[in-house]
Amino acid sequence: MALTVGVIGAGQLARMMIPAAVNLGIELKVLAEADGMSAELAAVSVGDYRDLATVLAFAKTVDVITFDHEHVPQEILRELEREGITVHPGPDALLYAQDKLLMREKLAELGLPVPDWARITDVVGLADFLKDHGGRAVVKTARGGYDGKGVRVVSHEHDVDDWFQALAEDGNGGALLVEELVHFSRELAQVVARRPSGEIAVWPVVETVQKDGVCAEVIAPAPQSMGRLADVATDIAVAVAEGIGVTGVLAVELFQTTDERLLINELAMRPHNSGHWSIEGSTTSQFEQHLRAVLDLPLGATGARDPWTVMVNIFGGPASGSLGDRYGAALAEHPLVKVHNYGKASRPGRKVGHVTAGGDDLDEVAYQARATAQIFQD
Repeated sequence: MALTVGVIGAGQLARMMIPAAVNLGIELKVLAEADGMSAELAAVSVGDYRDLATVLAFAKTVDVITFDHEHVPQEILRELEREGITVHPGPDALLYAQDKLLMREKLAELGLPVPDWARITDVVGLADFLKDHGGRAVVKTARGGYDGKGVRVVSHEHDVDDWFQALAEDGNGGALLVEELVHFSRELAQVVARRPSGEIAVWPVVETVQKDGVCAEVIAPAPQSMGRLADVATDIAVAVAEGIGVTGVLAVELFQTTDERLLINELAMRPHNSGHWSIEGSTTSQFEQHLRAVLDLPLGATGARDPWTVMVNIFGGPASGSLGDRYGAALAEHPLVKVHNYGKASRPGRKVGHVTAGGDDLDEVAYQARATAQIFQD
């Protein structure tokens, strides 16, 4: 009988698990938030992931539950475990991807490098932090922020008054995270996978290029990353995976500072944008590896197929028509580039797909990927 993996959430990450599941003969079932989402090909249920009865009914039809996103409430995850349902990553690990304050506390407990930070609940706390950190800082909501949302660079204690007001109105004793404004030369990501038995697989560290707080481009491996930098990035990610007990794919987003340190920025406990390059660029893609890991199957090799791989996101899509309308030009002009269409309607700023190119010359590879992506955005 085929193994069955249930994915909560029907976005592009769940969609990209489908080919990997088909190749391995794994049955993939998806609980979608709404009709017509990216992973509708595998959607067997539509319902609210915040409703226990809906999630429980879905979970009882699969061998293991995993995720397209980290937003399923803790009380639901823990009830699934009480019902004997296998959940990977489990709630004890996922907690640190759901709450940035708890993440910072845990990483500090593990002795891992993070920006200087503090928990703040009012303007006085923010003013004190600004005074001690050169008058500028980054403030983040503890929960719910992603792709640049819930993040502000501030230079005055009243720059997040609306967030403080929301916390006060909520009445649950919440707080904001304030961090030093890190002076970094570039952003990196280290993606690893861990299975319940403890085996860990590590991909090459990559450089990520952000646009308006959203990942726009990934270069694998990160230029000039061989040796100590790659070793340190690996050590950090493995320490996080083991220290938190992550099962599945873990992405550790890193700042490389101007004085050559690596600091942890964010964590994602699922396949991640910084690992999309691995579909064509690695022996084992992050999506296949995630399925292997949550089923506690031996992990695959993670070596790169080409000296360089570049992934570029497609934002917004064409001003008129669909991505498919541009296939003729894109595929004819760039036959070596692979196109991934997420099946989403065009909308300004929305990730609607990505393209990947690989080869021996980084400049040429980057040109091919960027030029192809641009065809879909004009």
